Amino acid sequence: MILVTTAGKVGSEAVLLLRQRQVPVRVLVRTPDKATALAEAGAEIAAGDLDAPASIDAAMAGITTVVLVSPGAPAQELAVIGSAARAGAGHVIKVTSNASADSPIARRRWQAEIEAGLAASGLAHTLLRSNAYMQNVLALAPAIAKTSGFGSSAGQGRVGMIDARDVAAVAAEIAASPAAHAGKTYWLTGPELISNSDVAAVLSKLLGRRITYRELSFEDDKEAMIRAGVPAPIAEMNAQAFSMIADGDAEWVTEDVPSLAGRPARSFEQFATDYAAAFS
Repeated sequence: MILVTTAGKVGSEAVLLLRQRQVPVRVLVRTPDKATALAEAGAEIAAGDLDAPASIDAAMAGITTVVLVSPGAPAQELAVIGSAARAGAGHVIKVTSNASADSPIARRRWQAEIEAGLAASGLAHTLLRSNAYMQNVLALAPAIAKTSGFGSSAGQGRVGMIDARDVAAVAAEIAASPAAHAGKTYWLTGPELISNSDVAAVLSKLLGRRITYRELSFEDDKEAMIRAGVPAPIAEMNAQAFSMIADGDAEWVTEDVPSLAGRPARSFEQFATDYAAAFS
C-alpha cells in the first residue's frame, strides 16, 4: 500500500495515476469531502492533518512506500518521515525543489532541512527536484483574463518550467516500483527553457488577442502580490524567487521526465491549451 500526502496538484494526480494501474493507494487529506474524485477512483481516504501526529501514524499503518508532497513545512514533513520510520515503510519519494541550506529563500532552506531529516532517518528514499511549476502561471490568470497582461520581477529569465502533472507521473512511476530508485535524485523539467515573454506569446496565440508582459521591480512585484491577497511572507519569497530567475537561477533543463515517464514532458503550449478557460 502506498501513502500519498497530500491531495494537492501533484498528490491528487499521482493518486489517480496509481489507481489507473490498479495499485493500492491511500491518501491523507484534511477534508475527505473534497477528495470524492479520488475515492471514486478507488483510493482509500484517510482523514488526518500533518499537524496531528496521531492521524499520520494511523494513515501509515501497513504502508510500504510514501509519496511525500506538502507545502514544505519542516515540522509537518519531518513528522511524516518519523512516522514512516517507526512503521517500517520501505521507501519515501520526496517531492522537493532546488533546496539549499544557505538559500536566501526560506522555503528552500526548509526543504533542505526536511531532506537532511530524511537522510538521517535511514529510510530508502528518492528526491524529485522540480523546476518551477507551469501551474503557478494560473495565479496570474485572473489578471490576464481581465487586463490581457501580467507582470513579474523575473525579467527575461528563462525557466525549465514543468507541468505538475508530469511530476506526479514520475512520482507514480517510482512509487509503483521504487527499489531501483533508492538514493537517486532526479531533476524534473519541461522540454524547453521559456521566459515570461514566451509565456505571453503562447497565450496570445492561444487566446487570439495580444497578451503583454511587464517587467517589475522586486518591490513592485511583492506589493502587487500582497494586494492580490498573497500573505506578505509568501509574497516576499515569491518575489525573491522571481528575481533569482532573472539572474538565471532556473535556467536548466533535463531529460529525466521522458526517461522516467516513458514519454515527452508536456510543453507550456500543451499546458496552456489544457487550461485555456482559466485565461479567458
